[in-house]
Amino acid sequence: MSLNIIVLAKQVPDTRNVGKDAMKEDGTINRSALPAIFNPEDLNALEQALKLKEQNPGSKVTLLTMGPPRAAEIVREGMYRGADGGIVLSDRAFAGADTLATSYALATAVRKIGNYDIIIGGRQAIDGDTAQVGPQIAEKLGLPQVTYAEEIVGVADGKVTVTRRIENGVETVSAPLPLVVTVNGSAAECRPRNAKAVMKFKRAASLTEAADNDALKALLEQKPELLVKEWNAAYVDADLEQCGLAGSPTKVKGIENVVFTAKDARAIENNDAELEALIKELIANHTIG
Repeated sequence: MSLNIIVLAKQVPDTRNVGKDAMKEDGTINRSALPAIFNPEDLNALEQALKLKEQNPGSKVTLLTMGPPRAAEIVREGMYRGADGGIVLSDRAFAGADTLATSYALATAVRKIGNYDIIIGGRQAIDGDTAQVGPQIAEKLGLPQVTYAEEIVGVADGKVTVTRRIENGVETVSAPLPLVVTVNGSAAECRPRNAKAVMKFKRAASLTEAADNDALKALLEQKPELLVKEWNAAYVDADLEQCGLAGSPTKVKGIENVVFTAKDARAIENNDAELEALIKELIANHTIG
């Protein structure tokens, strides 16, 4: 059977490069101060979606992301790997959203897409580490959910079989369509870009990206498959009171910058005696052993 698959993906700040300017005074992330990347576990989710597409001819994979217009970059990244297209949910009304407001906005977009069979996302995003958005979307849409997925084994007779990593091992479960699945980082890594897909979709863009480029706008009109769709709050009929900061009950009480520094350093000679003495000292003060 063919499937309509939605992959929830997020463009996140690269937390490996967090500096003193990473947070704003209001407790939200200063995204302009950090490089933006495809959230790692969402790449794992994309790979599961692409495998399902291969197993079920005629299936379609659509990426859905919420963020500023520049988030169209991760839609292109998904298309380079095998996705069919994507949507950027972008509106100033969505800014500063916590997990509750984020899941609300994404759920309204999913309803607008309609005709979906499986919604797949990463377990959590590295800029929040809450693992709440996927399950909250399932609750808002009234769908069954499978979390901590290691592999989506397959679809048969209207049910999806999934192996999931739990505390003491792995279990295999099945759930009816439609449903939401969140995928662990321990699942299969996403395949690399496909050279033919890169050549085909390298000019894919949103209308915001093409705003000052008449040639690109003309190309998007000629080849609508290259258009990265942009939807705002009004288009998905979102209640603004449930969006962004207005719809976010989570408040940051305080922020503390922690800088790790070495108290002291010691140089030792490259000989067995000094190495043995150092090891004995580390064992004695319980640094090791």
